[in-house]
Amino acid sequence: MSSTLFRTKKVEQSISDTEEPEHALKKSLSALDLTVFGVGVIIGTGIFVLTGKVAKENAGPAVSLGFVVAGIACGLAALCYAEFASTVPVAGSAYTFSYASLGELPAWIIGWDLVLEFALGTAVVAVGWAGYIRSLMDNAGWHMPASLGGRDGASGFGFDILAAALVLVLTAILVVGMKLSARVTTVVVAIKVTVVLIVIIAGAFFINGDNYKPFIPTAQPQTAGSSLQSPLVQLMFGYAPTNFGVMGIFTAASVVFFAFIGFDVVATAAEETKNPQRDMPRGILGSLVICTTLYVLVSIVVTGMQKYTELSIDAPLADAFKATGHPWYAGVISFGAAIGLTTVCLILLLGQTRVFFAMSRDGLLPRFFSVVHPKFKTPYRPTILLGVIIAILAGFTSLSALAELVNIGTLFAFVVVALGVIILRRTRPDLHRAFRTPLVPLIPILSVLASLWLMLNLPAETWVRFAIWMVIGFVIYFAYGRSHSRLGRGEKEGAVEGA
Repeated sequence: MSSTLFRTKKVEQSISDTEEPEHALKKSLSALDLTVFGVGVIIGTGIFVLTGKVAKENAGPAVSLGFVVAGIACGLAALCYAEFASTVPVAGSAYTFSYASLGELPAWIIGWDLVLEFALGTAVVAVGWAGYIRSLMDNAGWHMPASLGGRDGASGFGFDILAAALVLVLTAILVVGMKLSARVTTVVVAIKVTVVLIVIIAGAFFINGDNYKPFIPTAQPQTAGSSLQSPLVQLMFGYAPTNFGVMGIFTAASVVFFAFIGFDVVATAAEETKNPQRDMPRGILGSLVICTTLYVLVSIVVTGMQKYTELSIDAPLADAFKATGHPWYAGVISFGAAIGLTTVCLILLLGQTRVFFAMSRDGLLPRFFSVVHPKFKTPYRPTILLGVIIAILAGFTSLSALAELVNIGTLFAFVVVALGVIILRRTRPDLHRAFRTPLVPLIPILSVLASLWLMLNLPAETWVRFAIWMVIGFVIYFAYGRSHSRLGRGEKEGAVEGA
């Protein structure tokens, strides 16, 4: 039984599956498209919100160093993703990579987890986007009925129609084609990056050097009840993460790390890339470098504009400009945040549908969902199904209930991909690798350790949700996926022919 659970799918077989007419995605993306996708999904609420929260509660002006540490941790994982995506240019990202190196059950676990993570992420972003839009509408004197704004009205009914509408519109865009998705994303990302550059350039003129003193505030014990309190870290290492001081920088890194999540979604589009061997590494690493640079510059500017102890948590960038007597910029930043969240939502939805599509094509989910549209060559069936489900989820669920995104899934995927690089180097040294992760096994091992450390800093509730979802996944795999696996059926047919 263990041999069937950990049976691996050959890279050559994964690539040949992409050539089946009914299950082949259209190749239309370039390195620029991939980089834009990466920047589009990484730069979201993190850069507009987390900077103030982490500076005020964890690291002071040294929050910029926290972004650097988090960027390095993501960079280690990105190097591993780049090797896999260029070697196995197939939809599914970490799911496909683990199928080729660790086996079917680990691949299912990763795929099942990513489906949940991307679904919740899309719903969270859609609800957040709707909040920004309602705020802008209120400022213009247009007020939506409470019952259609996700807030309970007099009737007790509440449906966030804006959040649901956004998801449905983006679903339609993804069905029509990847190139249209890339064009829409390019325009929106250009607006979003322009807003970020305005913050950096305009804010630089309002920096007060005294606000950087001290750059690394004196170490203080972590306050009781902080969201960073990790029972797992205390249980295993005997201490809680600290705020401020040198260790506060690492605590901050574990928080701002989640502002980087998304570059791995680029790997899900490997099969739709014209030259994945060359362009996937450029897209993954390029988007990460760009976003890390922007994050560090924004954090330096904001903590220089306003004393870190006075930064607001809800809207630090906008409020910093208000504090310097320039409220006009606050409106521009809010507009940029609202516009920018559309690409985050679009690309998370893209990533989820591609993972679902890959699992379906392998038979672990019904093959019905792996048939592509005859004209657009997109996986329209899972896109429509998941889009409708997420639209309903975003419409009926409040932001507070969705806020705890299952980030543990991304970190778990990082661990699996890093281990997969080491294993595949040993089991398939003959494979052509257009991009090779340097210093193997050192880089993958460091990536595993960094990801595990950040996982341990997650709240216990996240681990509970992760465990529950995994139990559901195990039930589905053993009830359906294991017996319908195309790889398993191929082995049975081969055994019969051999007999």
